[in-house]
Amino acid sequence: MRDHTKLRAFELADEVAILIYRITRGFPKEEIYGLTAQMRRGAVSVPSNIVEGCARESQDEYLRFLEIAFSSLRELHYQCGLAKRLGYSDEHDFAALDSKIQETEKVLGSLVRSMRKI
Repeated sequence: MRDHTKLRAFELADEVAILIYRITRGFPKEEIYGLTAQMRRGAVSVPSNIVEGCARESQDEYLRFLEIAFSSLRELHYQCGLAKRLGYSDEHDFAALDSKIQETEKVLGSLVRSMRKI
């Protein structure tokens, strides 16, 4: 088994999840069961899938969960852009979040590519 706490991808994904929860606190109340809930589920899904993948014995299963995490992260990136275009938070919050998501995509994407070569 692998230790997820030693992965930079996990650390970044965890930071993204915390940022999402902080930013979505200020979203309109009518979005509580809509975009807010969707973004929060996606944000938690990314580090959760990394953790689950690390707990798997086979390389194939590990890679599959990393790919799921990456897909969830890309979906979340779109949702953040949508929330920004809808004016649900200020530009500064979204700029910091976008930067963190992009960094996470790079690190997690590199990890996925490296696992595919094994």
